[in-house]
Amino acid sequence: MEDVLEKIDEIVEGNGSRDEKLQKICALLHDNIPHYNWVGFYMVNDDKRELVLGPFVGEPTEHVRIEFGRGICGQAALTHKTFLVPDVSKESNYLSCSPKVKSEIVVPIMKDGKMMAQLDIDSHQVNAFTYDDETFLQKVCEKIASLFD
Repeated sequence: MEDVLEKIDEIVEGNGSRDEKLQKICALLHDNIPHYNWVGFYMVNDDKRELVLGPFVGEPTEHVRIEFGRGICGQAALTHKTFLVPDVSKESNYLSCSPKVKSEIVVPIMKDGKMMAQLDIDSHQVNAFTYDDETFLQKVCEKIASLFD
């Protein structure tokens, strides 16, 4: 996964708008890691206490706005912590995007102690995400944080 991290550095430092770079990062993660079936970013709107869907790769979702506290992304918005859900069918606060989704990981993107966005990844496999995924995605989010004001 080191080669993917290097490519993320190239994208972050390269030309393009923030959203163009985030779209490229979504595609990079989706295309290089087989169990990353949906990869997207949710941006924080503090005024409305909600998350707003940004760039993503995968099936379209009806969840374009998520209130803080609602679903896995909403829980992560309140706690500013990574949420790893091995089996979404056992999670009472899960917002279903697709019946194909079996597990999910949400990693906050922090800058200067403030959550700016989240990286949300769904998999069609139960128990798809490991500690290695969590550590890797936290590194990804640290690299991406510089894109946010």
